[in-house]
Amino acid sequence: MALHFELVTPERLLRSDEVYMVVVPGTEGDFGVLEGHAPFMSTIRDGALSIYASANAQPETIAIEGGFAEVSATGLTVLAERAG
Repeated sequence: MALHFELVTPERLLRSDEVYMVVVPGTEGDFGVLEGHAPFMSTIRDGALSIYASANAQPETIAIEGGFAEVSATGLTVLAERAG
């Protein structure tokens, strides 16, 4: 099973993938999201988003600045002010 992940900025959709796990820099601390995670929302701080394509993969990191993360039944959406 895979987690549906989307990374969105005000300008455009940057990424829409099926991944194993994403670690998000939340304002209350980093949190990891896997398929089936309980729904919730969090603000995010400036930091690195770590995307794991599979369980044993090295993470791909993307720098993000501010925004929100929403975990729902359909997956994880990160709405970042900036990403790159």
